[in-house]
Amino acid sequence: MKLTNFIHQKNYRFTLFFKNGQNKEVDLKGLIEKNVSLNDIETAQINYEWGCLEFNGGRVDIEPKNLYQYACQNSEQNKVA
Repeated sequence: MKLTNFIHQKNYRFTLFFKNGQNKEVDLKGLIEKNVSLNDIETAQINYEWGCLEFNGGRVDIEPKNLYQYACQNSEQNKVA
């Protein structure tokens, strides 16, 4: 599922907007912290051709299918209060 937009909230937390109309608020720390430092988190951008989230000028990217699965499994909407 391609990423269409995002809002960086704080630290590794993002709100992600997907092509199917779903949006997920998720902490990406477990997915990207080994490759993207907090200092580099502001380099986040979308590669619109591939629909993926990229960091560091495209040197680090998250394939759309993996990002969507991670977001669905780890989103704030899925956590029980």
